[in-house]
Amino acid sequence: MKKIKIRSLILYPVYLIIISLVLKDQIASAFFKNNGFDLSDALINSSEIHHGGPAKDGIPAIDAPVFITAKQADFLSDDSRVLALEINGIAKAYPVNILNYHEIVNDTFANTLHKTKAVVITYCPLCGSGVAYSASLNGHNTSFGVSGLLYNSDVLLYDRESNSLWSQLLSKAISGPMKGYELEMLPLNHTTWKAWKNEHHDTLVLSEKTGYQRNYSQTPYGDYDKSKSLYFPVSQLNSDYHPKEYVLGLKISGKTKAYPFAELAKVESPYKDIFSGKELTIIFDAKNRTGKILDKNNNEIPIVTSFWFAWMTFYPDSVIFKKVE
Repeated sequence: MKKIKIRSLILYPVYLIIISLVLKDQIASAFFKNNGFDLSDALINSSEIHHGGPAKDGIPAIDAPVFITAKQADFLSDDSRVLALEINGIAKAYPVNILNYHEIVNDTFANTLHKTKAVVITYCPLCGSGVAYSASLNGHNTSFGVSGLLYNSDVLLYDRESNSLWSQLLSKAISGPMKGYELEMLPLNHTTWKAWKNEHHDTLVLSEKTGYQRNYSQTPYGDYDKSKSLYFPVSQLNSDYHPKEYVLGLKISGKTKAYPFAELAKVESPYKDIFSGKELTIIFDAKNRTGKILDKNNNEIPIVTSFWFAWMTFYPDSVIFKKVE
């Protein structure tokens, strides 16, 4: 009996060492799997957050964007896709061919008070989603990076002030000190270079001088935008349309609506609509595959242009716009 006790006493530290090593390995594994982000307090199911492949900042955000004039942008063709917006009379275009490799541009716009408005331009190639946000948090300008993590195949950003994770399509921090906070969405156009420059002759254009060596003339995603396949799992899929059908996604007072391009192409533009008690005007350009939504005062409402699967995965209860036969 004494021998058993002695043996147990001898082995007990060994068990502790083994358990310690196992736990340490599990913690280290979770740390690297989550790219160093603590997901224990996440607003969403952390098991649905996937490592996209690159490490934190492995996809480098553009922090010091260099702009050129429209005439200098000879690397763009008329049908090149751009994300574009105008703030305080200043128009800027961000080529999707560049965003495919960086996903985030931290930028500023001057205002009439000679101050700067910080903005972040975000693009997720896997969801075809471009969203612009004000980069002011609690009255302080901040910048964002690419976490290397995905939720429902969509990019998770992180802010460099608090290291909180933000869902692009939820517009919300899902973990960290800013958990639950929402970003202010800005009107952003997802259009062709020709359409944008025809309306904004003095537009500035993000140049290929990003500080990184990338072949911006080619997409690293091949024919992904035409294929029905997805690279990463999502919580649910709606098969009413091709998964990569583009939609205009609208959020008003907690309610959501999706306007598939296939349906918008069937109606005459501009189209009058009423949703969530609001009078809306939908302007759709079938040729340039772009659209925007105005309120009753003709002010542009912030919307999301994305793939069908992405919008409906995040907002499965959305009202679907369809032409009335």
